[in-house]
Amino acid sequence: MFIITSLSLSENFTVMLVTFRFKQLRQPLNYIIVNLSLADFLMSLIGGTISFLTNAKGYFFLGAWACVLEGFAVTFFGIVGLWSLAVLAFERFFVICRPLGNIRLRGKHAALGLLFVWTFSFIWTIPPVLGWSSYTTSKIGTTCEPNWYSGDPSDHGFIITFFCTCFILPLTVIIISYSKLMRKLRKVSNVHGRLGNARKPDRQVTRMVVVMIVAFMVGWTPYAVFSITVTACPSIHLDPRLAAIPAFFSKTAAVYNPVIYVFMNKQFRKCLIQLFSCSSSAPLDSTVNQTSERAGATGESNTGEMSTISARIPAAAGGAQNQDDETSEGSTFAELPIPENKVCPM
Repeated sequence: MFIITSLSLSENFTVMLVTFRFKQLRQPLNYIIVNLSLADFLMSLIGGTISFLTNAKGYFFLGAWACVLEGFAVTFFGIVGLWSLAVLAFERFFVICRPLGNIRLRGKHAALGLLFVWTFSFIWTIPPVLGWSSYTTSKIGTTCEPNWYSGDPSDHGFIITFFCTCFILPLTVIIISYSKLMRKLRKVSNVHGRLGNARKPDRQVTRMVVVMIVAFMVGWTPYAVFSITVTACPSIHLDPRLAAIPAFFSKTAAVYNPVIYVFMNKQFRKCLIQLFSCSSSAPLDSTVNQTSERAGATGESNTGEMSTISARIPAAAGGAQNQDDETSEGSTFAELPIPENKVCPM
């Protein structure tokens, strides 16, 4: 717990610091990534710290109020993180596939997504504090969690509903969004396969999507399966050490989320290197025209994010209207194609 908490706090604090330091990173498409880092940071700060102290002591010695605090904090910020991943997947689908035509992702849309994530997560994690189910110590006796072992039918109803809305639903959103995004990019690559680099975005996105979905499943599926199993069979006997593994393992998501969603972004990495190398930023005003001209050529190489490929979709589809859309996107996705030597000089 000390290792996990320390890594999570340092990684997620770095994400927020770099985003605050470089204005070009504070764009609507990055709001949800920063929100994910904030949720993971708070989960580790509150739940991780309490869990480390109680594990070091050998039992939960902080009292009932701290048990409720840890159980609520870990559950609440964990669900915020889960739904942040789902909203992030939907936003990428929205940006690239454009299901609503000319409507593009803007700051107000990203803000509404954040409002939904925090409100929805609070609605489904506050009931145990108010009396519908409860937060109690786990079988191992050093952490607190929702009362999966309760035999009360009312508590069973809460757990099943909680499982469906806070695990099955976000996982469904992630799979559907990335599946549609993959089909869109594969279709464009097949139509324009004669281009030398037409397949490169498809391969890049495939790797990213596989990593994202596998990471989600690896981090949260064991805990979800464990919770629904003990809810369905509360009399089942499990060794407390074995039963504690899924809960501890789910906390590792706060460590690898920043690595997958942020540190694999080339633009972010270059800004991170600049921040810690104490180099100075070059002005952008003198290179606006160069930036526009190089947008298509540098978008993917500078960011490493699947969202950067959105600028290529209109051009691949052909037609004057699509070309106009691509030109008009320069302001909406200005953060994506900025040349690396102008944003974060090495």
